[in-house]
Amino acid sequence: MGKPQTRRKDTRERILDVALELFLERGYDQTSLREIAERLDVTKAALYYHFRTKEDILDALVGGIGERLDELIAWARAQPATLETRRELLRRLNEDLEEWAPVFQFLQENQAALRGRTAPKTFRDRMQVLGTLLTDPDTPVLERVRSLSALFTVYFGSFAISSMEGTPEEKRAALLQVAWEQIDAAHAASRP
Repeated sequence: MGKPQTRRKDTRERILDVALELFLERGYDQTSLREIAERLDVTKAALYYHFRTKEDILDALVGGIGERLDELIAWARAQPATLETRRELLRRLNEDLEEWAPVFQFLQENQAALRGRTAPKTFRDRMQVLGTLLTDPDTPVLERVRSLSALFTVYFGSFAISSMEGTPEEKRAALLQVAWEQIDAAHAASRP
């Protein structure tokens, strides 16, 4: 039998997975804690042990993305400000966005229900930090815009390509290729 801490973590992850599944199927407002518990085949008391409210579940889903972005930012800050680092930052972000796609889909589809909820550290703030890590403040505006466009290609491109023909892998690879072309062009233009 696994350690109690491991079982709790597994249960917590199962709750988050099932809640996200139901939020995507039924919508955030139309999903109750009772339905989540029923889908998991656990009592409401067992669910309450991990999450007291749907808002707690939402915070855990979104907070997980925030933590990963913070880790990515910390990694990038610890690296030299080179083209290779910037390309790797875009690659890692692209990979993470693929993993987070269901959460972003949920957030996109439930905007009205979630309006007014604020996170202590917003995605916008994190995207601004990532943007500064991809740009060189001493380069011309055009090159800084190219660098930021690489970030937007990877981040917002995920939403734009959802209905496009092709496999998810092909579309992700294409986004990354275009982002790399933009960051490469910005880097090349800023060199004498």
